[in-house]
Amino acid sequence: MKKVLVFAAMAILSLSASAQAKFAVVDFNEIITLAPEADAARTQIQEASKIAQENLMSMQEEGQAKLTEYQQKSANWTQAIRESKEKELNDISNRIQEFQQSVQLELQQKQQELMEPIYKKAQETVEKIAKASGCALVFDKNQCLFFDPAQVKDITAEARTAMGIPEGRTIESLQKELQNAAQ
Repeated sequence: MKKVLVFAAMAILSLSASAQAKFAVVDFNEIITLAPEADAARTQIQEASKIAQENLMSMQEEGQAKLTEYQQKSANWTQAIRESKEKELNDISNRIQEFQQSVQLELQQKQQELMEPIYKKAQETVEKIAKASGCALVFDKNQCLFFDPAQVKDITAEARTAMGIPEGRTIESLQKELQNAAQ
């Protein structure tokens, strides 16, 4: 009976040792940032931002023209006209501030709206790769305090391929692309 119990205990220990969970890491930020869909999202945000900037500049030019007129002519105006023009200048300033705030909020919402499907696709891609690799847990490489590369599988390359990211594309090359486009 003792031999059977010892044998059973050894079998359980060997099963638990071989059934250790596999861990993996992925650079989630990299696959999100470099995804081809992220390029399209950035382009849409840049276009919306450019239009907003043009409208803002137009409003500021209108305000500057009215301010210049006020500075040049206010000495000849009656008190009532000066007060009316000051109120008009104040209203323009308030409209500009409100416009800036609302545009900033709208651009943030648009970015979230455009990026959400990319995050979802990346999450599903990581899950699929992890399941296929037999991984129990996947950590974001940038959020780990420590991991031993010898004991943890890095699935970033597989996720990049599955997301359609060109092999030579890096965060650094993307930054250069964006800098060149800004010039």
